[in-house]
Amino acid sequence: MTFSKKTRNETIETLQNEALDVLIIGGGITGAGLAVQTAAAGMKTGILEMQDFGEGTSSRSTKLVHGGIRYLKNFDVEVVSDTVSERAVVQGIAPHIPKPDPMLLPIYNDEGPTTFDMFSVKVAMDLYDHLAGVKGTEYANYTISPEEVLRREPLIKKEGLQGAGVYLDYRNNDARLVIDNIKKAVEDGAAAVSKAKLTGFLYENQKIIGVKVRDLLTDNHFEVRAKLVINTSGPWVDKIRTLNLNRAVVPKMRPTKGVHLVVDAKKLPVPQPTYFDTGKNDKRMVFAIPRENKTYFGTTDTDYKGDYNHPTVNQEDVDYLLDVINFRYPDAHLTIDDIEASWAGLRPLLDGNSGSDYNGGDNGAISEKSFKDVVDIVTQFQNKTATKVEVENVLNHLESSLVEKNNAPSSVSRGSSLEQESDGLITLAGGKITDYRKMAQGAVKLIQNLLKTHYDLDFSLVDSKHYQISGGEFDATKVKETVAKNSQVGIAAGLSEKESEYIADFYGMNALKVFEYAKNMTAYPGLSLAESARLFYALEEEIVLSPADYLLRRTNHILFARESLDEIKMPVIEAMASYLGWDEKEKEENIESLNQVVSESDLVELKTKN
Repeated sequence: MTFSKKTRNETIETLQNEALDVLIIGGGITGAGLAVQTAAAGMKTGILEMQDFGEGTSSRSTKLVHGGIRYLKNFDVEVVSDTVSERAVVQGIAPHIPKPDPMLLPIYNDEGPTTFDMFSVKVAMDLYDHLAGVKGTEYANYTISPEEVLRREPLIKKEGLQGAGVYLDYRNNDARLVIDNIKKAVEDGAAAVSKAKLTGFLYENQKIIGVKVRDLLTDNHFEVRAKLVINTSGPWVDKIRTLNLNRAVVPKMRPTKGVHLVVDAKKLPVPQPTYFDTGKNDKRMVFAIPRENKTYFGTTDTDYKGDYNHPTVNQEDVDYLLDVINFRYPDAHLTIDDIEASWAGLRPLLDGNSGSDYNGGDNGAISEKSFKDVVDIVTQFQNKTATKVEVENVLNHLESSLVEKNNAPSSVSRGSSLEQESDGLITLAGGKITDYRKMAQGAVKLIQNLLKTHYDLDFSLVDSKHYQISGGEFDATKVKETVAKNSQVGIAAGLSEKESEYIADFYGMNALKVFEYAKNMTAYPGLSLAESARLFYALEEEIVLSPADYLLRRTNHILFARESLDEIKMPVIEAMASYLGWDEKEKEENIESLNQVVSESDLVELKTKN
C-alpha cells in the first residue's frame, strides 16, 4: 500500500469527483476508528483532518489504555466494567500497541483524605480483577509492604507509607494507534487526507450534502459531497457545528488541558507505572511512568479557553507537577532544567457531572451502610459464599449522595454523545481513547440505518471487536513470540538485534515492511540503516508531510529520545526534502517549524525566564 504525498493529489481528486456515502471530519482516534468500520463495511468513506492525523488531541494523552480503577472508590462499577472490557478488545485488535504494564498504587496515611487505604484498595482491586477477567492469572492484583515499595522505588516518600497495591494496566502509543487505524481504513478503500481544513458546508433544501475544504499545503479550495457528514473533531466539535449559520448552536464541549513532563530515568528512577494522590488534598491523582530510558509524569486537568490548535505548557502547569512529584519523591529535587520534553493536549470533555478517567472527580459518596454492604458481599464472594448475581444486586442498589460538581474541571464527563441535528450533521463527541472502537460501533449502526432508510443502501457491518487494524494482524495471545520471530527478519536484513527487536515491537506485522525496505535500500546520509528504513516507510506508507509528523507522532524521538534528536533532525529533513521535492524555501520553512516544535517541547521560553 502506498499512502503518501505521492498519492495525496489522487485522493483529493477522488474526494472531489465521487459522491461519498460517509464523510468524516476529524482524523483523531474517534474519526480514525469510525473510518475503519465504515470502510470495512464497504461504504464509500472520506476522512479529512486539518492537521496531521492525531495531532490535535489523540497524540497528547497520558499514553495508557487506562482501566479507571479510581471509579471504584465510589463503586461506579458500570464505568469500570465497560472500560476494562473495551480495553481487552483494543488489545485484541491492536496487539502491537497496548502492552500490559502493571500499575503501582502506593498508600499513605499521613496526608489527610486519600483516595484509598490498604483495605479499600484491596477491595477495589479485587472488584477490578473480577471485571477485567484477570483473577487467577499472572496479572491478578496483589499488595506489597512498605519495604517492598521502597525496594522498587527508593526515592518515593517514606513517611506515612503503608504499602501499595499492584494491578493490571496497559501502556499505549496513542499516535501509533491513530495512524494504524487510518492505514487500515485506507487499505479498505477510504480516502484520507490530512492538512485539509473544513471551511463550510454545502446545502440542498437546508440539508448538508457536503463540505467546502481548503488544502493547507497548496491553499487550493475544493468541495466534497457525501450522503452523510460526521463531525468527530474532538475539542473542535462546537467550532464545526457553528460553521452552519442557519441555526443556533448550544455548546456541547468543555475542553480541559492536560500537561505531561519528561525527565531522564536517572533523575527519577521509576521501574513501573505509578499512580498516586497528589498530596495537595485536591482529590486528584498523578502518574509517573517509565518509557524508553525516561520517566514522564502528569497530568494536569484545567479548564481551557485558549487556541485549540496550539495548547502550550505554562509556568503554572510546570510548578504544579514539579510540586507534586517532588512531594512524592522528595529526594529527586527535580527542577525545570531537568525537563527534557513536554506535551500539552486538550481533552474533548462533554459538559457534565461525572469523573475523568484520569482524575476521577468527585462523584459524591456512598452511605456508610452501602459501603459496609459492599465490603461484606465482596468478602462473601471471595469466600465463595455469595454469587456474582448477589454482588451485582448490592452494587446496583447503593445509597448515594451523588451531587453535581460543575465547577471542577476534573469532574467533567468522559462519556460520549451521538446525535444528528436538523440539518443532517451527525456529531460524535466526547469519550476517551479506550472507548474509541465502541463509540465508532454506535455511530456506524446509526449510519447504516440512515443509509438504508433514506437511500435504500444495504451494508453489512464487520465484527469490529475482532477486526484487527494495520500491523495487528496476528494472534494477540502471542505478542512476545511474534516480536521474536519478526525480529529475526530484521537481523537478516542487516539490522542489529536491538534495532530489530525495537522495530518488531513498535510496528507489529508492519515491521516486516520496514525490514524489507532496509534490505533493499542504502542508508540516508547521517542516519543508520534502521532509522532510514523507518523514515522511508513513514514517507511511503504513513503520509508523513512534515518533520514533526515523523519525529513526534510516527516515532518517539522528540519526547523520549531527546539526547539523539539534534544529531538526526537535519539528516531527516534532508531526506524528506529529497523525497517530498522541497525547494530551499520550503526546506527552511520546515526547519523553522520543527525548531519551534522542539523549542516548545524543551520549554525553552520558560527556562530562560527562570
